[in-house]
Amino acid sequence: MNTLIANFSKQLAEAIEIGKNANLKPGDRSIHNVLITGLGGSGIGGSIVSQLVAQEATVPINVNKTYSIPGYVNEHTLVIVSSYSGNTEETLSALKEALAKNAEVVCITSGGEALTIAKEQNLNHIVIPGGSPPRAALGYSLTQQFYVLAHYGIIQNNFEQPLEATVQLLSADEEDIRMKAKSIAHSLSGKMPIIYATAPNEGIAVRFRQQLNENSKMLCWHHVFPEMNHNELVGWANGNENQVVVILRHVDDYNRTQTRINISKEIFEEKNAAIIEMYSKGESPIARNLYLIHLCDWVSYYVAEHDGTDPIEIKVIDYLKSELAKL
Repeated sequence: MNTLIANFSKQLAEAIEIGKNANLKPGDRSIHNVLITGLGGSGIGGSIVSQLVAQEATVPINVNKTYSIPGYVNEHTLVIVSSYSGNTEETLSALKEALAKNAEVVCITSGGEALTIAKEQNLNHIVIPGGSPPRAALGYSLTQQFYVLAHYGIIQNNFEQPLEATVQLLSADEEDIRMKAKSIAHSLSGKMPIIYATAPNEGIAVRFRQQLNENSKMLCWHHVFPEMNHNELVGWANGNENQVVVILRHVDDYNRTQTRINISKEIFEEKNAAIIEMYSKGESPIARNLYLIHLCDWVSYYVAEHDGTDPIEIKVIDYLKSELAKL
C-alpha cells in the first residue's frame, strides 16, 4: 500500500494518457441525464467527479451504489459503469438493467464480466490497468470519467490542464504531504475520527472515511456543512475526549459556510474534542480535491502503520463475498 499511494501522481499521469487515447465511438442520441454506477473504491470516483463538474455539467448527474437503477433511466440516459475488477455483482446487475432500458452505456474497468459484456454488446469502454486493490486505483477510474463526460458533451474538455498541474503539484509536494500525514495520523490513532467537509466536497470526506475503514481498520463517520448545523451539531451536547474532529477545507469554500465552520469549532472545543483542519493546495478545484485525497490516503496508511495493522488486508469483505457466492 505504501508503494501504491506513493505512485498516485504517476497513476494520474498514466490515466491522462489512457483517456487521451481512448477509442470511443460517437454517441447517436441526445443525453438528458447521467448515472454513474459503482461501489467502494470503484464507485467513489463518481461521487467526486459529479461534484467537481456540478457547476458545468449540462444535464443532471446522479451516482448509484446498489443493484438496481432509478426509474428515469431510458435511451437518453448515459450510464457510466465503474467496476475496477469488472465483477462487482451490484454493478453488473445495474449494468444489465441499463442495457434492458436501452441506455447509452460506457464501461470503465480492468476486465472481468463488465469488459466481456462491453465487447459483446459493442459498448464504449475504457480499459484501465488491473492488479491493485480498487481503492488504490482511484486515479485511473476517476480520470476516465472526465473523458467520458467530455466525449458526450456533458462537460468541456478543460480538465486536462488541471489534471496535469495536479500531477506536478503532488510530485513536488510528496515529502511535505507525507510529513503532514504522519503528524495527523499520530493524533488519530486510538481515537474516533469525525470527518467534516462542505457539501460540495462530500466525496472527499467519504473517500477519507472509506480509507480509514479499509486501510486503518477504524470505524468513523462523516457529515457536511451546512447540513450538520441543522441536526448533528445538537448531538455534540454529549461530546467526549475520545473524539477527534477532522475538517477538510478549501480556502475558497463559500464564505457563509466558512463562518459556520468557525463557529462550530467553538462548540467542538467546548466539548473537549481535538480539532484537526486539513487545508487543500492547488490552483483548481480538481487539484485541491486530489491534494486532500492524497493527503488523506497517506493519513490512513500511517494510522495503520502506527497501530501495527495491515492496510491491504480485507478478510471480512472476502468472507462476505465467499458467503454470497454460496447462494
